[in-house]
Amino acid sequence: MKKITVLFAATIFLTACNSSNESNTTNLKSNDASEILFDASHGVTAGEADWVIDGGFSTFNDDINKLGFTTASTDYQTEITLKLLKRYKAFIMPEPNIPLKSSEQQAIKDYVNRGGSIMMIADHYNADRNLNRFDASEIFNGYRRGAFHNITKGMSQDEINADRMQGVTSSDFLSETFGVRFRYNALDDVVLSTKDEDNAFGLLDDVEKVNMHAGSTIMITNPEIAKGIIYPEKLSKHDKWSHAVDQGVYTNGFKDEGAFIAISKLGKGKAVFIGDSSIVEDSTPKYVREDNGQQKQTYDGIREMDHQALMENLIQWMMKQEDYSSLKGKVSLDKPTKVLKFEIPEQSTEPKREPWGTPGHDYKWYDPSTFEPGSFGKDTKHVAVPGNEHQQNNKSINKKDNTDNKTTQDKTITGSKIDVQYPKTVSIGQRFTVDVYTQEQLNQVSIELIDADGEQVGLFDGNPPGQSRAYDTKRNENRFHSYFHGKIAREANDEITINIYAKNQLIQKEKMIVR
Repeated sequence: MKKITVLFAATIFLTACNSSNESNTTNLKSNDASEILFDASHGVTAGEADWVIDGGFSTFNDDINKLGFTTASTDYQTEITLKLLKRYKAFIMPEPNIPLKSSEQQAIKDYVNRGGSIMMIADHYNADRNLNRFDASEIFNGYRRGAFHNITKGMSQDEINADRMQGVTSSDFLSETFGVRFRYNALDDVVLSTKDEDNAFGLLDDVEKVNMHAGSTIMITNPEIAKGIIYPEKLSKHDKWSHAVDQGVYTNGFKDEGAFIAISKLGKGKAVFIGDSSIVEDSTPKYVREDNGQQKQTYDGIREMDHQALMENLIQWMMKQEDYSSLKGKVSLDKPTKVLKFEIPEQSTEPKREPWGTPGHDYKWYDPSTFEPGSFGKDTKHVAVPGNEHQQNNKSINKKDNTDNKTTQDKTITGSKIDVQYPKTVSIGQRFTVDVYTQEQLNQVSIELIDADGEQVGLFDGNPPGQSRAYDTKRNENRFHSYFHGKIAREANDEITINIYAKNQLIQKEKMIVR
């Protein structure tokens, strides 16, 4: 059988269980035709933010699942590569606070060109939650305001030398790639009314009003590939966010101020841009602040106005494959937004010294070992995302990290008889169960599925391909038992090896055939 390769098919809703019926219910519904990846590796939980699918973005995640699309998330250490992204149909980036490397920008560009969709959610200028001098709008744009010619301006040598800054360069990436650029403005508590003339592709169906709470707008630099769909109405100086570092409001409003929501068409793919994370967040943060360990406070912005309907429309548009590469002839084209002199990337300046605050004595934004316990990234032992060759330092039960593990992983525990029950033949996307029975109780039992190329192809617990969670076997009549629900990822060859581990030591291997 030839190797099966089906790009962008979704198979992310999985559970790994023991006899106590534990499961991961992050994803409510699966759909084998689509799949969405959330970025959690670029500081999306810095400060008060908690923009992860099991935290402050959980309502949004649930809404996506109810539409029939499955979701997954990167871990804290993941680098964005084309090899990773091409496994998914859409990629969502919620307000990053750690800059993109130029290789990651290229991966995003190539991914969308080939038919992927991306959503970039920003915030107002200077929303620098981890005090590293970058906010989300600058990260998406590709340069720092006032530091276009030296992106590390003002940084300490330790920051400059940090891995997170390697390969980070200045460019007008967003404008050159997608025909848009986030502005430096900051509009607060502004109600935006939609207009029929801006309802491109039905994206504003059932959407009448949207709130902005300290957000930015988006200028259209190339109308043939980019269009605004929601704009502010008449503005005054009173609509400025009170902490804005410049005038905050740049025009009298309307299209001159830029779009709050914009879309773009690049090659076969699509992009969505949002000027404020407030319309997506909910009030269920999971993690404490990484800098001081305090509880976070987030808000039910997604339940305001018509935000849920808007986000659902945007997601469904992103998930619909359309190969046209220009908006010309598809919608009425916008005029390019007038660029103010200080918005020209090379001529931009910092209105105030950055960062806006002083980090705590021991907190380093680039070093998760300095994060407070209970914060995202403090314990980076998450399931590694396959297709990413840059994760060698990510410690997890999926990786045999030390010499002892490498030398023992091919040894088999013989002290307990193992009975593994599973279907001998499966199809891509078919759900199946692997039952592990033992005569004696074993602790931390897990499984992984490996294809002939050595790639992880097992999907468990709503995570990308990787090893399952580990469970202790539970008594079941006269034996002990653990069971694992899973699926096979899209890219798999005809024979799969099932590796069964106890305490990260290989105890048995089995073979499975992929039809």
